[in-house]
Parts: sequence; structure tokens; C-alpha cells
Amino acid sequence: MTNLVSQILSKMIAYFDGDVKRINHAMKVHGFAKSIGELEGILEEKLKILEVAAVLHDIGIKESERKYSSSAAKYQELEGPPVARDILQGFNLSKDFVDRVSYLIGNHHTHSKIDDTDFQILVEADFIVNIFEDSLGKEQARLIKDKYFKTNSGISFIESMYINN
Repeated sequence: MTNLVSQILSKMIAYFDGDVKRINHAMKVHGFAKSIGELEGILEEKLKILEVAAVLHDIGIKESERKYSSSAAKYQELEGPPVARDILQGFNLSKDFVDRVSYLIGNHHTHSKIDDTDFQILVEADFIVNIFEDSLGKEQARLIKDKYFKTNSGISFIESMYINN
């Protein structure tokens, strides 16, 4: 049986249909989220939720751009969960699993709603990738780290990649 996360990655790639920038972003966020989650020792079910949410975290962008001509965070959070639920319905996942993935996708830019380690790690992984993709400087990276990072692994990654060089 093919790994659940790999199957969902495949669906995400098909959904973004040639939008290599968005596909690569999701792949990178997934990689960092999975690594941080494993290093932080989160439980297997929570890690799977984190991985699926990382793969699909920006899945609402296409609908946001189609409906609102914008990829603004509020539109991504609004449009992402229904698209994610549509993708996930083809898998035999519990309601709690799908609800949690949808919550993470629907709030991943609303940092005041961080309520557990899976959410914290998703935010950290997204920031690690966005700092590079947005060409932010060392001081901006330091401010982001100080304000948003809490896991030892995430802090280690952001410092090694952007601050201690």
C-alpha cells in the first residue's frame, strides 16, 4: 500500500497542475514539518496530520485567486479547507483527522490560534521556507524566530539557515 502522505502529495501535484512554484513550496514545507515533527518526537497520528496539513496548507490559493483575484492569507484560509476536504474524501480517514487537517489549513496564517505542537510546527516550517522564498534578511529572520518559534528543532533550523551565518 502506498504511503498516505505520498498519495496526498500526488493529488496536490495534480491539483496545482504545472504550478511548479506552489508544488515546490508545499514539498519544502512538508519536508521541514516532517523533520521537525520527528525530531520533536510527536506521536505518529499527530505527525501524519501534520504531514498532510503541510502538503495541503496552501491548497486554497487557486480558489482564492479565481474568486478574489488574490492569494491573501484570509482567502487562503477560507478556501483551503473545502478543497482539502474534497481531496481527503477519497481516503479512509477519520472525521477527527480530516477536521484537524482542515483546522490547520484554515488557520495557518492566524498565529494567535496555535493550539498544539502540530500547528506550531506547521507555522515554523512555513516560515523557514518563506524566509528564503521571500528573500528576507538576517534581522527579519531573527524577529520571526523570536516572535513565532518555540520548538528546539525549528529554532535550530532557522538559526543554522538564516541567523548564525
